[in-house]
Amino acid sequence: MSSRPPTHPAKWWADPLSYVELFAVGNIAFLAVDISLAHAVNAFARPEEWIPVAFSVGATLVLLAALVLGGLRPSTARGEGTAGVRLARVLGLCVGWGAVVVGIAGLLFHLDSAFFGAQTIKNLVYTAPFVAPLAYTGVGLLLILDRMMDAQSVDWARWVVLLALGGFIGNFVLTLADHAQNGFFRSSEWIGVIASAYAVSSLCAVLVVHDNRPFVRLALVMMAAQVVVGGLGFALHVEAIWNGPGASLRQRVLYGAPLFAPLLFADLAVLAVLALWAIARSQNDRATAPEVIAS
Repeated sequence: MSSRPPTHPAKWWADPLSYVELFAVGNIAFLAVDISLAHAVNAFARPEEWIPVAFSVGATLVLLAALVLGGLRPSTARGEGTAGVRLARVLGLCVGWGAVVVGIAGLLFHLDSAFFGAQTIKNLVYTAPFVAPLAYTGVGLLLILDRMMDAQSVDWARWVVLLALGGFIGNFVLTLADHAQNGFFRSSEWIGVIASAYAVSSLCAVLVVHDNRPFVRLALVMMAAQVVVGGLGFALHVEAIWNGPGASLRQRVLYGAPLFAPLLFADLAVLAVLALWAIARSQNDRATAPEVIAS
């Protein structure tokens, strides 16, 4: 037995792929702001600290041009479509692979700041956040995935779940390391760690058993909780910055709690929800498709 393959949605707004592409462009653009703020702490002491900022600005412009040429849903077929669609696909792949390289290089640079000198827990906690640059790698892999796999397939959705899962694992490590710097002075600092752990477990369940509707529903509930945790964390970080030590607001923003870090919970939850939407769509397609006898 086999089922009829799902058809391509007629409208862009009915396709998770469209929103995943917007997610990727938005994240590449916002990383320029986030990295600029992070590297301003040491006034861009090393010239290579400008690389991710310049890449984000250039990559955003390239991706916007690709959207104009090829639309929100990139082609997965090499050499097919109009010249504009083919060029858009190539541009997206170039940005994707470039982001992967920038992310891995950033990981190595961050580890080299202290951890490679002495592999200790102290250096791991107090060095530059070593997994943070992998945000570029994750977005790059997302761009590549959109151009290499059919977004109507459940395999595409599961890959997106895997990327969101990897993001939450990184978020768990970052939250644990950041809050360990002050010894979890506030009990509320454990909320992000616990929330990340629950997000990881729920997405793991969906990844392993993707055709289980209760698992998908549970994951959706957990993603809604991540949005709440992200908003709460952002408010707490703003409060800590506003009331923290420092002669000026600029100093408190640069040297206080990382302003945008909690928003990563909501950001990753959005990506996971888009993947869960695609999985639920594939479940509905299999439930409603007429069965045909395989020859």
